[in-house]
Parts: sequence; C-alpha cells; structure tokens
Amino acid sequence: MKKVLVVVGPTAVGKTKISIELAKHYGLEIINADSVSIYKDLNIGSAKPTPKEMDGVKHYLIDIKEAGSQYSVKDFQDDARRIIDNDSNIKLICGGTGLYTQAVLFNYEFEAKERDFSLEEKYNSYNNMELYNLLLERDPNIDKEKIHPNNRKRVLRALEVLEETNNSIHSYNKKDEALYDYFICYLSMERDLLYERINKRVDEMINEGLIDEVKNLYDKNIYPHAIGYKEFISYFKNEESLDLVIDNIKKNTRHLAKRQETWFRNQMKTHFYNVNLNDINETIQSIIKDIDGWIK
Repeated sequence: MKKVLVVVGPTAVGKTKISIELAKHYGLEIINADSVSIYKDLNIGSAKPTPKEMDGVKHYLIDIKEAGSQYSVKDFQDDARRIIDNDSNIKLICGGTGLYTQAVLFNYEFEAKERDFSLEEKYNSYNNMELYNLLLERDPNIDKEKIHPNNRKRVLRALEVLEETNNSIHSYNKKDEALYDYFICYLSMERDLLYERINKRVDEMINEGLIDEVKNLYDKNIYPHAIGYKEFISYFKNEESLDLVIDNIKKNTRHLAKRQETWFRNQMKTHFYNVNLNDINETIQSIIKDIDGWIK
C-alpha cells in the first residue's frame, strides 16, 4: 500500500512553511489540497504559496483552473490519485479542505453531479433554519450529525443532490476502507493565539491588495464562494461597510478553523501537533521523529 503524508490545519498556523520543510527533508513533492488555491487569480485571499515560499519544491494542483469554472471533489480525487499512483515516491498532501483529503485517502464513491451555484440565489429568501427544515421535509432520513443547520453550503448541496438525482446526499458513499497508508499531521495552536494570527493575516491580505483582487473578479461576474471573497459582494453592492466585511472575514475564518479541527478529530486517524512559534524547528523535528517511525 502506497504511503501518503498529509499536513493540514487552519489558516495562519504555519502549514506552508512546515509542509515545505518536511518536503525538503524527505525529498517529496506536494499536492495542494486547498480548494481555493486550485484557481488562477485567487491568490491573496487563498494565501497561496508564492514561488519564493515554495523554495524549489514541486507543487501540484495550484492554478489549474480558471476563476469561475467548476472543480468538484471528484475532480480533485481523480487528479490527486493520478499523481500519487503514477509515482513510486511518497507524496505530501497539504491544505485545509478536509473533504478533499478524505476523498483521496478513502474509498469515496461519488454519484452526484457538479455543484450548481445558482441554488444560492434560488433559496436566497430562506434563512438557515428555514432552508434546513426544507431539507428535512424533503429528506427525513438525512444524517443530522453530518449536516448542521448553519452549514448553509452543505444544506444547499444536499438539496441540489435531491433535485438532480432524487437521492439523498449520502449517495456519496464513504467506505471505511483506506486506499493508502496515510499519516496525517494536524497543525494547531492555542485558540486565542490562533485567532489573533487569523485576524492579523486578514489585515495583511487587505494591505496586500485583496480588495482589488476580489473587485477584478466581481467586475468579470465571477463570485467565488470562499471565505475572503464572498463577503465582499455586499460591499460592492453598497449594502455593508468595508469594516463590517473585514470583520466578517475574520469571524468566518475563525469559525472555519474550529470546524476544520473538529473534522479531523472525528473523521480520520490524525496526529495533532502544537506549533511552537518561538521555535518552529522544534515542531518540525517532533513531526519528523514520528514520520520516521511511520516510514520504517
């Protein structure tokens, strides 16, 4: 069974630096598993690694799709597995999108079609609870533990699958069978410190030109459904102030960080590492010690 190393964690925790240092140490190539970095022209808001940050390490699945085009979890599953299976060397998956990682590592089968983003407009008049109740009415057997009322994107996806296939969203079948010998490193840190870093990261993105990046997409009628992008729509429509938009990006990013950790604690066998910002090399060496044991 082929080995796959995985480095995941919330934004601002140090994934890029640590994953690249691990890749250099073991001579690995990196497969991007961030669903936003897949797209061209979504650079600042995705915190996409720059060529300088990559430091000569080959990265796959970055800038492979035009902004505004569709790229499903199934597409990522196919592309990532092709890269892994066509090379005898260990590959390193790095990103924050848990479903992407899980779909690659496990025997995940997809029957649903690609996402239809027009559904957001169709159900725009529904608040989160009304939308959730509509889902329960149409699919009473839905797994409530997997779909939370406030996860609007997930609820919309479940409704879409019902409308397209007349089947539950659980027609995506996740079997417990792992297809690879995987080792997942989840990078974390004390919550208050992480939230402080997230807030600072958002401010830095604004200073680096995030508003112009999103405005250029908006002017082309491209509306990415990703944190750091979707919040600006109300600002460009003169419905909300810039300060409120920035606060919403920070809040949504913090909430995402919490959900990401919960996902990996509950979905897959994961090794958790607390990132020591005062001596990040100490964290890296701790990870390397465990990976060495796994590789052997």
